[in-house]
This record gives sequence, structure tokens and C-alpha cells, in this order.
Amino acid sequence: MSHLNILGIRGVPAMHGGFETFAERLSLYLVGRGWTVTVYCQENGIESDKSWTSEWRGIQRIHIPVKSTGALGTVVFDFLAARHALTQPGLFLTLGYNTAIFNVLQRAKGQVNLFNMDGIEWRREKWSLVAKAWFWLNERFGCWVGNHLIADHPEIKAHLQTRVSASKITMIPYGGENVIEADREIIASYGLIQNQYSIVIARPEPENSILEMVRAFSRKRRNHSLVILGAYDKSANQYHKKILDAASDEVLFLGAIYDSQVVQALRFYSRCYLHGHKVGGTNPSLVEALGAGCAVIAHDNKFNRWVAGESAEYFKDEDGFSNSFDKILSDNALLEKMKLGSKSMFMDKFTWNDILGQYEKLLCKWL
Repeated sequence: MSHLNILGIRGVPAMHGGFETFAERLSLYLVGRGWTVTVYCQENGIESDKSWTSEWRGIQRIHIPVKSTGALGTVVFDFLAARHALTQPGLFLTLGYNTAIFNVLQRAKGQVNLFNMDGIEWRREKWSLVAKAWFWLNERFGCWVGNHLIADHPEIKAHLQTRVSASKITMIPYGGENVIEADREIIASYGLIQNQYSIVIARPEPENSILEMVRAFSRKRRNHSLVILGAYDKSANQYHKKILDAASDEVLFLGAIYDSQVVQALRFYSRCYLHGHKVGGTNPSLVEALGAGCAVIAHDNKFNRWVAGESAEYFKDEDGFSNSFDKILSDNALLEKMKLGSKSMFMDKFTWNDILGQYEKLLCKWL
């Protein structure tokens, strides 16, 4: 029987980010096709040195307790998981390279380990020089210890080709759900009306252009709401404070929402999905916006242009964002054209069945 072990995430069911969602999707897909799938799961704040096992929807889970929380806890978990994995049979898939140095253990044992190399983490503005050096080093380790690398975007593949040969890399993007309906009562519970608000779903970090978008939106009265999801702490984070201080009363901060049905409805009924990411490969949130048929205004870079295509509007600065937003706010024909274009891009490149099938095909080559 085919056996896959998944490392590098916090566990399933997904409760954190894009990699967890992908791991859940891939695991359930493979289990349904007769695979045995084991996922390592991080358990925070538990005073124990013993792991334990459980099963969820046919997926085998190995729970690793860590006493620390935050980034340190994740680093400790990744080491303990890599060490425990030495006892496991089968093929390995490591999602992300942030602690790839620990996966030297798999290489030394002769275990086959494929790496999804995610984005270029060491280029992100939020990290200190020490953190950037750590990520840069681990990217190199991931390229070395991985038997094969997966890039989720052509530009990420091009970057990795400066490290390893092209034959060692396969490009498979992130997938998303084809959303054709959502619960309208959810947006009503927030006092929102279809097409009378636009939405930003992103971590509040400088490379995601949230401050620029909020400033541009808040320049004048729009008679339109800008809904922002994410956790903002004015007292503890200066960047958060700048965003909150720049916002007009038409900007609504709804906080961090992890209920996928709520997020899906908020996205589905918005007029525009606003995507300011400057760094990364195929961003899950942007793919999900295409799957929901959203009109997209995105930061103008090679990553976003490959994903969203020619039907999206792009901006380089606050003036460009304001101009694009004005255009879409006043032109319903353009809005509908953009929505149709988004859905077409999604169906062409990013449906889950296609993406997961590509993963299984690659994994089978390495069994």
C-alpha cells in the first residue's frame, strides 16, 4: 500500500493557514484513493515528552507535544517531528523549508523526501536580519536534502533553478474551491450588502500593502465599505497602528476570522477582492478569490499577474490603487467582465481535483 508522511505543518484538520488547508485536501484525496497518509500535528503547551496517535477521517495523525508556543514552539516541533519520522515507512512530503536543516535526518537515513518550497521567505520585510539569514540558509538546505522540489509558481521555479537543476523541480500551483453560492445571511449579520463593500484578507504585514490600500481608499468619501480581516493590535504593533490611524470610518476591521464558511461568504458577495501581496508564489487567498469569481485589484508584480491574469486590475502605488478602485466602483460592465475573467483563470489552472491529481502523479514516481 502507498504510504505518505506529511511534515512541516501544524496538523489537520486545518486551523492555521494555506499549507494546512492543502495538507488536509491532499490527505483526504489520497486516502480516498487507497493511500495510507500520516500527518504530524503540533500540540502546544503540553508538559509531556511522549507523542501519541489518533485518526481523523482516515488520516493517521502523530501528535507531538511541545512546551513552548509561538515561533520557538514550531521550531522545536519540526525538530521532534523530523526525529520521530525516522521510524516511519513510506514517502515524505515536507511543506515549507523554514526548518529544512532538521530534514538532514531523513537524507542521512535514506528516506525519500519531497519539498514544497513555498515562497522566498527571506525576502519578506517583516523579518530581522537574523531571521532572514536563517530562512536563506534553510532554503539552501531544502534544495540540498530534498530528493525533489515542488514550486507553486513559475517564478519560484525560476528562482530555485539558480540553486539546483531544472530537472529537480516540478511546478504545481495551489488549488482552490469553485464557489458558486454562499450564505447571504452571514454578510447581513455584519451589516453588509452584496457589492457594496470590497475586502482585504491578508496578514497585516508591510509586504502585503495594506497601509497603502487603506490610505488610498480613505482619501475621500466612497459610499462604499472596505472590509479588512486580520488581527490588529494598535498598542503592540506600530504598523498596525499606522493602518488603524489611516482608516476612514468607511473601513471596517472585522478581526481574525477562521470560520471558512464566513470568510467564503464575505469574499463571494464583495464587489472587489483587494490583494496587495508583493512577495510570494501562488498565494492561496488570491486563488480562493478567483474561485469565488471576485473582481481582483492586485499589486503589480510577476507573481500576481501569473495567477490573476489579464482580467484583473493592477496597481504599483497609492495613486494607482485609487484610480483602479474608482474605475471599478463606477463601471458595472467592467466589474462583470473582471468577475468572468477571474472564474475563467480559476477553472483553467487552479481546481483542486487537477492540482491534487498532479501531486499524486508526482508522488507515484517516487514510491
